[in-house]
Amino acid sequence: MSSPADKYKLAPSEDPLSKFRDEFVVPTFRQMNATKVPAEIADEPCTYLCGNSLGLLPKRARKLVEEELDVWSTRAVEGHFDHPHGRHWMYLADSVHPHFANIVGARESEVACMGTLTANLHLMLNVFYKPTQERYKILCEERPFPSDQYAFATQTSARGFNPEDAIIGLKPRPGEHVLRTEDILAKVEEQGSSIALVLFPGVQFYTGQVFAMKEITAAARAKGCTVGWDLAHAAGNVPLSLHDWDVDFAVWCTYKYLNAGPGAIGGLFVHERWADLPIQEAGWWGHNPATRFDMPARFHAIRGAQGFQQSNPSVLATAPLLGSLEVFAAAGGMPAVRARSQRLTGYLSALIEQSAFYAPPAAAFDKKGEKAEVRVTIITPADAAERAAQLSLVFLPTGRGVMPRVLKGLEARGVIGDSRKPDVIRLAPAPLYNTFEDVERAVKVLEEVLVEVDREGVPPAPVESGPAEQERLDKGDIVDG
Repeated sequence: MSSPADKYKLAPSEDPLSKFRDEFVVPTFRQMNATKVPAEIADEPCTYLCGNSLGLLPKRARKLVEEELDVWSTRAVEGHFDHPHGRHWMYLADSVHPHFANIVGARESEVACMGTLTANLHLMLNVFYKPTQERYKILCEERPFPSDQYAFATQTSARGFNPEDAIIGLKPRPGEHVLRTEDILAKVEEQGSSIALVLFPGVQFYTGQVFAMKEITAAARAKGCTVGWDLAHAAGNVPLSLHDWDVDFAVWCTYKYLNAGPGAIGGLFVHERWADLPIQEAGWWGHNPATRFDMPARFHAIRGAQGFQQSNPSVLATAPLLGSLEVFAAAGGMPAVRARSQRLTGYLSALIEQSAFYAPPAAAFDKKGEKAEVRVTIITPADAAERAAQLSLVFLPTGRGVMPRVLKGLEARGVIGDSRKPDVIRLAPAPLYNTFEDVERAVKVLEEVLVEVDREGVPPAPVESGPAEQERLDKGDIVDG
């Protein structure tokens, strides 16, 4: 018998990107300490659905890192200019730039492989956040990823503004989980003359919502606002056209969907209309490479985004990124990756919705916990255009400790996702290495765990606390990014 989920699953003959799973190292159940799997499958690949947090190791990344270690040991300093594999260290980041341009929809001169996400964000804010007494506000979401939140607060206060006044944080409407594009556009229209900077995530880390980047950018720029994007969860996840959308700047990390490894090097975008901006925080790697090693007294910036480079990039952080980006290119780039991603995530969503434990998203707002039945819902948008690889699952009743028990049960059975306190588990099928069978197993195991948790029962709802105690609880319950 067919089901609504069947329309998403591809037959092997229709799934050309499935072969790229062999380009990655998938940990085994044993390696992930999955204690509740049969011994006969302990050395088989686990069900890894956590690419939204850390992408798996590409085999090409391992190969390139091992080669660079060999070059370091055999060529030492000469590897900068005389590299046996042609990847001269002086130009290694330059080999990444064409790939970055394809990933984010930019011209090569508009991207730079450098730094880390938050350092790059501060660098861009120092350049593009130019408040005046009339136009000084930053428009963002109410609960951005903590690094962004801290950056906005410190950048506004450093310029003499009160963050509580200078930062406009938008939140979803009552009874809704995600921001409506129309509400963002309305706020831009209403307060645009006082907004210096609009900066949202391309994909929201907690809910998995994809923001309408093109529409928001156009509306904000029409009101004279500078527009930046945090693409931590968007780069390598959804197609981007930063140049054509007229985005002013963007920053991203590479350890999530770009699979470059923990703490990997970051990236930034600066639109070509800003190619001749004065560099206020210059470093020698942003200097014209033709004379860089002549070490002249006066800085001569590379034109465009690469002029913002400061120090020479870590070879051991850049090499795995290059290896991963070569896999993206071989797979056909972001259009092909996105097409498969929508099928995998659609399949995951449809199968979860078939569960007897599934509840509509509105059930997540039952804060009183009057119903003790164990349930799961999805707070990620149902529209495929408004979500990326990730689904955010809320476990009910909320605030009753269901989520940690489910997470523990999943991990014991080798289904790897991650959690966001107090009630969310994020599962993200990565299109370059996950399979439709991974999705099927994840849902089967989730069902098994929910049956177990439901059988064990849910503890009584906590006694409602007084104001002082509630304040303490709320502060301790802040979402851990």
